[in-house]
Amino acid sequence: MQMNRASLPAALLGLTLLLTACPQTTTPPPDPVEGCTATNAGAPTSLAASASVNAGTALSVVYQAPFDGSWDLSNLPDWLSASPLSGCGTIKTTLSVNRSAAAPHAADQPRLSADVTLSWTANPQRSQTSGDTTLKVSADLYTLTGQVSGVVAAAPPVLPAAALRVNGAPTSRGVIVKYKTAAAFSSAVSALSNSPLTAQGLALSAPAGRTLTLRTQNVAATIEALKADPNVEYAVPDAVLRAQAADMQAPYVPADQYAPLQYAYRLMGYGAVWRDMKNAPYPNQVTVAVIDTGVRFDHPDLAGRLWKSGEGALDIVTSDAYGPDTDPTDPGEAGGDGSHGTHVTGIIVAGEGNFTAPCSGCSTSGVVGAALTAPLKVLPVRVIDHFGNASESDVAQAIRYAAGETITVKTVNYTNPHPAKIINLSLGGPISADAAQPLCDAVKAASDKGALVVVAAGNGGAGQPYYPAACSGAVSVGSVRPDEGGLPRPAEYSEHYAQVALAAYGGSDPSSPTYHFNLQLNGKSVPDSVFSTSWDYQKNQPSYQFESGTSQAAPQVSALAALLLSKGVVSTAAQALQKMEDTATDLGTQGRDEYSGYGVINAAAALGAPAVSNTFTLSILGDHATFAPLLGAAGRFTAYLPDGNFQVLAGYDRSGNGLGGEVSEPRAKANVTLGPSKPAADLGTLNVSP
Repeated sequence: MQMNRASLPAALLGLTLLLTACPQTTTPPPDPVEGCTATNAGAPTSLAASASVNAGTALSVVYQAPFDGSWDLSNLPDWLSASPLSGCGTIKTTLSVNRSAAAPHAADQPRLSADVTLSWTANPQRSQTSGDTTLKVSADLYTLTGQVSGVVAAAPPVLPAAALRVNGAPTSRGVIVKYKTAAAFSSAVSALSNSPLTAQGLALSAPAGRTLTLRTQNVAATIEALKADPNVEYAVPDAVLRAQAADMQAPYVPADQYAPLQYAYRLMGYGAVWRDMKNAPYPNQVTVAVIDTGVRFDHPDLAGRLWKSGEGALDIVTSDAYGPDTDPTDPGEAGGDGSHGTHVTGIIVAGEGNFTAPCSGCSTSGVVGAALTAPLKVLPVRVIDHFGNASESDVAQAIRYAAGETITVKTVNYTNPHPAKIINLSLGGPISADAAQPLCDAVKAASDKGALVVVAAGNGGAGQPYYPAACSGAVSVGSVRPDEGGLPRPAEYSEHYAQVALAAYGGSDPSSPTYHFNLQLNGKSVPDSVFSTSWDYQKNQPSYQFESGTSQAAPQVSALAALLLSKGVVSTAAQALQKMEDTATDLGTQGRDEYSGYGVINAAAALGAPAVSNTFTLSILGDHATFAPLLGAAGRFTAYLPDGNFQVLAGYDRSGNGLGGEVSEPRAKANVTLGPSKPAADLGTLNVSP
């Protein structure tokens, strides 16, 4: 079985090999002269300097021109492909448009255009001419219009006003006086209406019942005089009151040295979650089993967060010299770099705060995990050997063991004293369903014991199910990456198939990395990958590493499931899954789809974290791309989009993740499909409501 991983900067091969496992077979274009000697009688032997090709709203367009000679196309942009790319005689090629590859994030460009080079050489039997023609290719984007109701201009309070309160030491606008009888009230009104005191700053408001409101600058003296009147029931200051709204705290930002590199937590709303956690610590201890390469127990960022030898940690590998035993320390992969199991573990439970530097120049605070200060502990179970392989039988045994079933390894019985509520497997392979039956049986056994089995969906990107992720009862996790505005979009490498249930941030593709967050480490730009704990085997010391893959997405789902149990939002693993599905941010096609399942996990919504922001956003989330058009006058917008299915969200960002209108936030939501058969749509008015 292959681990679903790719690490930066060294071990990129794993993901690269998976991505190119089924390479396209390409034939080099023919020589522009050789092989083109047949005469295309009557056809021209030269072409104009330029020509225009407009695909309009179609997905493809045929370009055709009579010619006698050889030709080939070059300088095609990413959003355009041609078939064939070269030929002899009459030029006829189909230009296919992939609008998702180039439609700008701001959705403000109505058309794609590019200059493609058409190189040509005349049939030498007729002419010795050659040249280049510039094909000016264009394609219209599809148009979406609408209007957001006027709440944008006047944002509501952070939370709806529920009562009134005195704001600090109140100022007064006068005195409220109530008389004991109607007769006394009438007499007072008559006397005050004709009183010379009005010239000294005393004014009378409209009466209500037996109560008067007196506007006066000398509140204390007026009250004293009124209380001396036996006809007065009471006299009190007319205090200034303000709308009662819960005080909004800022998102919690850990002070750990490398926390600024961990963008994924912010995008899932952990700033709100951690603020809530700091105000009300989570009470319940939860065990998460990480079935992987093992872990480095001596990493200081994991101190106190691991079950150790004698506490349930187990190495069941029988194919190398390091196991089986009760010490699943990761020995490292031969020729590899870093510790995969340590990286996955850190995503879940890396601790907050300072520790003693383990080496000269080493960090004294490192990173944080999703758990932060919540009482989560990881149970390491080693199944991936020193050569980077795991046997199906070992993985199946590990799943059963993690859930609390007694297993036998080389005649020795092992029973886990800390059965896991959540089991994480950042591993898998594209084996057949029949071959995967032992794995699926183990997943069912664990589920029957009340455990949630969370598995990386795979990094092949070809639409092929990976196991055990595709087993019935497993939670298959796909990967999303941030676009240039920080909105989620499916990662190119992430496997997609019907069993995918949820998605989380797994980082950008190492073969074509993105740098949208301008992350810097040691003065160098680093990509939008996932930063976590690791181990430097060359120096034999703790380290930290960027990795990308569904291996990094799965533990984020495992961590959230465990936090739901730890806080007490739910009481069973099955309920945790339901809560994550119900609060996920849906992408593209409405409902469950093969790329992100029910959507991207939303920690703030799932855990019910209080608001930490109140920013309005308009976002359009597609199957393969995301957009953030600007709002114009009166809340109107026009967005130019590629073909596909889209979720349109208009609303307030309460979690501080930059995406407003998610579940539990004030919002308006719409779904729309655009393409050649529907090149334009108007959504009407989107009325944002709580």
